[in-house]
Amino acid sequence: MMYQPKYYKSIRLSVIIWMTVILIGAFSFGGLWLNIPNVPMLEHTARNLYFHVPMWFTMMTLTALSAIHAFQCLRTKSELSDIRSSAAALIAIVFGLLGLATGSMWARFTWYEGTNLWWNFDPKQSMAAVQVCIYGAYFALRSAIDDPHQRARIAAVYNLFAFVTVPFLLYVLPRQLESLHPGAEGNPAFSDITDPMMRIVFYPAVLGFIGIGWILYTQRVRLSRVSLTLKKMQ
Repeated sequence: MMYQPKYYKSIRLSVIIWMTVILIGAFSFGGLWLNIPNVPMLEHTARNLYFHVPMWFTMMTLTALSAIHAFQCLRTKSELSDIRSSAAALIAIVFGLLGLATGSMWARFTWYEGTNLWWNFDPKQSMAAVQVCIYGAYFALRSAIDDPHQRARIAAVYNLFAFVTVPFLLYVLPRQLESLHPGAEGNPAFSDITDPMMRIVFYPAVLGFIGIGWILYTQRVRLSRVSLTLKKMQ
């Protein structure tokens, strides 16, 4: 059995309790501080703010972590750094896909209500999908190279390139184009159309989802290390 730090279970339990409180707050219909304001078009779908947006924050955090380990892999040629870089990128894709799914559902019941549309190639939607595909190509690249040292080196270089695209595709470019998303050109920021009290749940939700991302990442690293050890024993 792989060594598990003593603090791991404590952090995992803390994240579980933290997210339980977040869920109670997110779906609470009572209480002055947790009420959702009656915003035209959004109404109670505004609660998706507590899930959809933190998922993208988590993805961006994990891509940064993946890039850091990719740089370490290039610098030290460490096998463990390659494992950590790959694991962080994989969990980042998971949260990216969840972000796309929750965004599509949110759009369906707000922007496209009364239609059969789930996707309308809004610039932010499309660029987010491209971002996920870029990281998907990272794993396609890894699977195409048999030599582990060459795979780690080439994948690390690609990983750094992929990370450079993150702020441009998820933040800079979408804000320069016409979009239905809040904060895009001609649209008010989400903070302008929602009650400031929502931040009481939103900011802790961001931390909670990042915590979930960390748990999944560490589990994936441990699983990959066990698989590698078993492969070397054969």
